Amino acid sequence: MAVQTRNDTFAALRDCFATDLAALIGAQAQRGETPNAFIDLVEEVRDVLASSSIGAWQDASEDLDRAAGYLTDALTGVDGDQRSLLAWARTHLRDGIETASRSRAPS
Repeated sequence: MAVQTRNDTFAALRDCFATDLAALIGAQAQRGETPNAFIDLVEEVRDVLASSSIGAWQDASEDLDRAAGYLTDALTGVDGDQRSLLAWARTHLRDGIETASRSRAPS
């Protein structure tokens, strides 16, 4: 049951954040439906933002780095910690996306 809950939560996080993450780097959100594919997307966006000279993007990268760590720990860790790890990941995903989005140049 814990594995199904974890997979459902990863799917919910992916559905909520993948499009916004991909938009930050001008990529397609659809990369696969596995938790690992979502973590890969988070890490790719983190790396792109970290290489920027824009301070806010570097700050956003730090949030995404924390999110990737929490997601990885939730995927590989013990069942009892998954809910809190995924909650922390969600918080850092939201904060990272908001920080990076606020600092984007208007189109």
